[in-house]
Amino acid sequence: MKNLFIKMKKLMLLVAGMIFIVPACTNLDEELYSDLAAENFFTTDEENIAALGQAYSSMTHWGNHFNIWTANELTSDELVIPTRGGDWYDGGILLQLHQHDFTPDNGIIGNAWGVSYGAINTVNRLIYQFSSIEGADAYEAELRAIRAFYYFHLLDMFGNVPLSTDFTDTETKANSTRSEVFAFVKSELDTVIPLLSEKKDGSTYGRMNKWAALALRMKLHLNAEAWTGTASWAGAKADADAIINSGLYSLEATYSDNFKEENSGSSENIFVVPYDEVFAGGFNWVAMTLHYASQNTFNLTFQPWNGYATVEEFYNSYVDPAHNPGPQGTVVRGKTAGTGTLDSRLSNFLVGDQGTDDSAGGEAGDDDGTGLYFTPYINMIWPDACRQCGARINKYGHVQGGRENMNHDFVLLRYADVLLSKAEAHLWSGDASGALGIVNQIRVRAGVTPFNSLDADKMLAERGREMYVENDRRRALIRFGKFNDAWWEKNASDAKYKLFPIPQDQINANSKLTQNPGY
Repeated sequence: MKNLFIKMKKLMLLVAGMIFIVPACTNLDEELYSDLAAENFFTTDEENIAALGQAYSSMTHWGNHFNIWTANELTSDELVIPTRGGDWYDGGILLQLHQHDFTPDNGIIGNAWGVSYGAINTVNRLIYQFSSIEGADAYEAELRAIRAFYYFHLLDMFGNVPLSTDFTDTETKANSTRSEVFAFVKSELDTVIPLLSEKKDGSTYGRMNKWAALALRMKLHLNAEAWTGTASWAGAKADADAIINSGLYSLEATYSDNFKEENSGSSENIFVVPYDEVFAGGFNWVAMTLHYASQNTFNLTFQPWNGYATVEEFYNSYVDPAHNPGPQGTVVRGKTAGTGTLDSRLSNFLVGDQGTDDSAGGEAGDDDGTGLYFTPYINMIWPDACRQCGARINKYGHVQGGRENMNHDFVLLRYADVLLSKAEAHLWSGDASGALGIVNQIRVRAGVTPFNSLDADKMLAERGREMYVENDRRRALIRFGKFNDAWWEKNASDAKYKLFPIPQDQINANSKLTQNPGY
């Protein structure tokens, strides 16, 4: 199935003159729409599919550093990039995210805005072009769903953002309110869902079909109260039920199969970014998280960067304290020593002895020792965190002989999230017993003891364990009222940090924009 999408992307590159890169939508004067004469529009099915691929090619940022995923994950209690001597300080912007001290000039936040509006501009252009083609309604519906996907994330991260839908409109836009953006995303999804393909096969793999759009609307309903003040739990349950009752998706028997190198056959993944180490690169977590000397462990063709690590307290949420003898832990390659049942989702992490030494890792003067051994414990966030500290991301596994670009398809929407979202909607509606059975489906699959009862704290913890590094944790913490709490190397933070600041360069370029409160 992945090969079909890769072929589509390769064909896309052959359509001359069709790709425009635009830095932001708040100043549209750079859009040369007058150059897009009708004779340059799409005339064959192959050109239509190739053009559509341009909208999806904008999603290749999801699996790399310095983007939407980075901004969301580093501001949660899941991940941290400690400053390891001279490595990863980067002007303090990474520490700002973890410690909730970020400012409008933070480059990661600016890039999250930029890639979102760059994608939206591409979609707007394609809708403009497809609007002149007879019988292109299905393509337009799919494009509108993609645009709604990006506005969902802008709504989540920035709240009050400009709405731009007309490619020919070059006027700068003022902020729409968060409620207005919410209403727009919902209206778009309500309109296009009946028009989208119901197929779940190679022709819709990696594309916005009806089920992906329903999952997105479900998540919109799930966050409605946090974003607009008005809850929509019934809407979340209805959309979850529509996906469940389709019979097209089910939990994989083994959690890690959803994220293995060839995960296109997963019965659980609803919407993915199909990556390929040669033809569709950009997924480089292997570089972002592993130690320099992990090159030896996995016989990699490059040297990793030794960056992203898991906050110890979050890692410990998977581990029965009786099996974890101390902050250093007695752990080996994702398993904790001791007796009893282990959470199979410990496959999310690399911990313990890595079977190599770090003498080739550029560690001169470092006192971490010669054997490469990842500890859940991190001694400090700054300025001299030990280079082997922190459980490393192993969600998608790391393969022998791997390249800097990974082959795994990046999961954006997943059936387990549908189940957890339905359970959460039941819980917030006062039906804890209805939520309990659903959550226990997730726990049974993980090989751990089912809950006897369910409350908000258990619900949040289970969602965290299941959805680790799936761009979910920040939103969940906000919904559960925990985002501004203190955690490791972070004091309790101001409520303003629930929204990111609008990037300062956007404010400078567009006088109609108003900064989010508190910044």
